[in-house]
Amino acid sequence: MYLSHRGAAAANQPLRADLDAFYEAMDDQYHAVDNPDGKFTLTIAENVLCRAELAAKFRAIQTDREIPDWVFSYTAIHGAPELREAAAGLLRRKLCPAGVDPERLVVAAGAAAVIEMSALLLGDPDDVAVIPGPAYMAYTPDIGAKAGMKRYDLHHEPHNDAPRNNARFPHTTADLDRAYAELGDRFRMLILTQPNNPSGQLFDERQLSDFADWCIARKIHLVVNEIYAFSRIDRGHPDLAEAYDGTPRFTSVLPDLQRRKSPYFHWWYSFSKDFGISGFRIGMMYTHNERLLKAWGNIGSTSMASNHSQWLMQVMLEDGRWTDDYLARNAARLTESYALVVRTLRAHGIAYAPAAGSLFVWFDLGHLLGADTEEAEMDLWQRVFDETGILLTSPVGQGSPERGWYRMVFSCVTYAELEVAMERLGSFLRQ
Repeated sequence: MYLSHRGAAAANQPLRADLDAFYEAMDDQYHAVDNPDGKFTLTIAENVLCRAELAAKFRAIQTDREIPDWVFSYTAIHGAPELREAAAGLLRRKLCPAGVDPERLVVAAGAAAVIEMSALLLGDPDDVAVIPGPAYMAYTPDIGAKAGMKRYDLHHEPHNDAPRNNARFPHTTADLDRAYAELGDRFRMLILTQPNNPSGQLFDERQLSDFADWCIARKIHLVVNEIYAFSRIDRGHPDLAEAYDGTPRFTSVLPDLQRRKSPYFHWWYSFSKDFGISGFRIGMMYTHNERLLKAWGNIGSTSMASNHSQWLMQVMLEDGRWTDDYLARNAARLTESYALVVRTLRAHGIAYAPAAGSLFVWFDLGHLLGADTEEAEMDLWQRVFDETGILLTSPVGQGSPERGWYRMVFSCVTYAELEVAMERLGSFLRQ
């Protein structure tokens, strides 16, 4: 046998259901001049809208400064102290005015490494992470491939006459009670993402507080992933404002986490989305769990981020004025791209989730399904790709409580390119 049982399983399990189509689309990418009939890969969660400014900033850092000696050597497994200090400054300025302790921040090689390490250290094989759906598809391999944890998509039970509405999180502790009755002590972790991937929606403060009370009382780990904390949509945009009536505003859980200081309450973040640097591979966790921090320090060396990437991020974050201006500019560009997609959907009567933030539009094509099956969902997804050249994220594995909802990434192409893609999508919807 050429591989271990783990290796054989990995070789037979594609990373994601849309990977083959993604490679096909990448080999035939749209270009206004060179390939005007090319394809749009609106599936991978990347943000290119401020890449020019970022590239200029990093060039300036490397031109103006000598690389410090610590970059060439081993650094703390929890992350370079210099970066943790700079990151703590950003969090104090933007999310948690009372401040955070940089000694409780852990840095790893991207969000996936943070999730994987958390699962390894907080759960055992066949323990379960409960995740309100819809939710990020790759939580499944991130918690399962090495740690062996299982995923449970938690759906709120609506009334029988409720209209289709996959756009909000109505979950309560009664839903957690139902999951606990089914899972028992295998219910090890509750993962919340806000703004959500794929819908961009939020939990309100009351929900978050109730969930924290419920988890801490039962010694279940609550993890809140705020990877899109600064990728917020401008609710006051004239094309969008009316959609936000009655929806909650973003409030970070960091102040509540700091107040509670519970070993069962944790926070995840990565710079990949808000800062458009997924290739830098820098994620973070914040926790008051001393045993978790010690365990991470003992076995986390294989998940460490590059020192050079950590240094570049440290210097950038220390320039607070530039960072704040960048985040504001990025949010403005995200809003304009999001509004373009929303206008297209509204023009054709397509329902969507009003996103508070993130890089996505979550929209409903359920009326185009031939049947209420996964096969019908995949057939429609393939048809959109074949007829428009637009690759949406595969609907498989996103924990959607209803069929026919699809995720589009609007930040991975320029605004001009997105205009062309929306012209094509509009033509498809007019059929």
